[in-house]
Amino acid sequence: MSLKDANPLNASARKRIAIVIANPTLSSTTGWPVGFWWSELTHPFHVFTEAGYAVELFSPDGGACQADAMSDPNDASGYSRTDLISQGFIHTPELRARVDDTRPIAQLELDAFDGILVAGGQAPMFGFEAAAALQETFAAFHAAGKVAAALCHGVALLAFAKGPDGDYLAKGRTVTGFSNGEEDVADATLWAQGLLPRGQPLMPWRIEDRLRAIGANYVQAGPWRGFAVRDGNLITGQQNFSGEETARLVVEALGR
Repeated sequence: MSLKDANPLNASARKRIAIVIANPTLSSTTGWPVGFWWSELTHPFHVFTEAGYAVELFSPDGGACQADAMSDPNDASGYSRTDLISQGFIHTPELRARVDDTRPIAQLELDAFDGILVAGGQAPMFGFEAAAALQETFAAFHAAGKVAAALCHGVALLAFAKGPDGDYLAKGRTVTGFSNGEEDVADATLWAQGLLPRGQPLMPWRIEDRLRAIGANYVQAGPWRGFAVRDGNLITGQQNFSGEETARLVVEALGR
């Protein structure tokens, strides 16, 4: 008997979630290749599949996506070496194949999904401003009353996404995302290692500052603590340690 046969859930009634990861690009501040962050895909994926949801992977342009190196548990930096969920995903061929063949956001049909979750990594900070189709799709999910979630630097999308009234989706809403304090730590670490000239920021702008500037009520739980917040059908997670918290709020909103 297969795992599929053993699942008591009615497959036709399963909730469906679209996870969006960023296409690879180059950082305009460092010139380094940047991409999505593994745990921001794999931890929500794990929560959703454990809840019986069907999950499909998309990216703004479709095709193969690349992760930021430090998010890989096998990276020489050792930064993510304890991330066993990502390790399992990376070493499961049928799951890894999804990252190598994401569907373009233009193929994401609103009526076919109950919610959308946009993962982070460094690439969203450099690519999401031009990702008009992603902005429109995310806004359409929100306007339809479906769950619209973003995580860490994936929350960069809220700096551009607007509703039917022309206002930013985040205006007047309680949201979180990568904090100024966390950006400070990231910058200082790279300066100390000699990887960036002292005083040069890693990111071209900051999520906390931008969200406040567009009228959002930005909140956070302190550096590197798992944290997510729900405001109606808009859900946001603070940083790369918040994937599970973000996904659990999605499940709470949708049910099983």
